[in-house]
Amino acid sequence: MLHPPRTIMEVFKMLPQGTLAEVIENTLYMSPTPTAQHQRLIRELLDQFSLFLKEEKTGEIFVSPLDVFLDESSNAVEPDLFFIRSENISIVDPNGHIHGVPDLIIEVLSPGNQSHDKVRKKALYERFGVKEYWIVDPATKETIGYKLVDNKYISLGEFAGEIRSQLLNHSFSF
Repeated sequence: MLHPPRTIMEVFKMLPQGTLAEVIENTLYMSPTPTAQHQRLIRELLDQFSLFLKEEKTGEIFVSPLDVFLDESSNAVEPDLFFIRSENISIVDPNGHIHGVPDLIIEVLSPGNQSHDKVRKKALYERFGVKEYWIVDPATKETIGYKLVDNKYISLGEFAGEIRSQLLNHSFSF
């Protein structure tokens, strides 16, 4: 880059690889590294989704860190886990990042930033049209699910140790 960064997105793109950061509505948010409990839960969910998708072949599951550019100017996130249906797989740049909206996103809460996932990112995902959004608390294993209906999230319910995906017509227990 021949000039200093002029936008937050330019700053974001200059960060060293592996930096835990997101841009939401032109604001840069940095995150500490996840806890072991957080990572164990993500691994368990990833294993279950991978087994399911190996049989069903309906799309692909991805795990952070991987940048998802919801748009190219002001919103880039790193969801913990996200699913892209086969018919939408063109949003995956084979040599880079995701440029578009995943079909399903799962965020595992971290201590100290719960409102980031429960409020800020929920509103962002709803606005961009993520079809299904799940929030998981690793301490209690409580899950909260949302489904997009008429451009608004409606509750899929709260569960203990289970994600009941209507999009995939399958439940994942942990």
